[in-house]
Amino acid sequence: MARDPRSEPDAPSLDEVLAALDDADCRAIIRALDEPLSAGEVSDRCDIPSSTAYRKLDLLTEADLLTEATEVRPDGHHTTLYDVDFERVIIALEDGHELDVGIDRPARSADERLAEMWQEVRKET
Repeated sequence: MARDPRSEPDAPSLDEVLAALDDADCRAIIRALDEPLSAGEVSDRCDIPSSTAYRKLDLLTEADLLTEATEVRPDGHHTTLYDVDFERVIIALEDGHELDVGIDRPARSADERLAEMWQEVRKET
């Protein structure tokens, strides 16, 4: 998934966000992510099979509710860490009675924004 999760053109659809939040395992994962965790750690904390954890993490990431970061390890066995990337989800009734979704995100420091940019560059190469 080589995209900027904060860019408007790739913003998640209402259906993607609602599908993720309507899933009990996804909600359990969100509650468990009080710090960045690997998929294996999520599986253990939420007491769900690894295959389910990976599917639910993908669902939450596609809905832009989680961020992914690569933890580079000296032994060369890098791992992906997942973290919550929202403070509030807002569903609004817009003109024409269309539903729209907005996601309020935590403020990022300059260092965090730079790290995100490099992460995206690495994904595309």
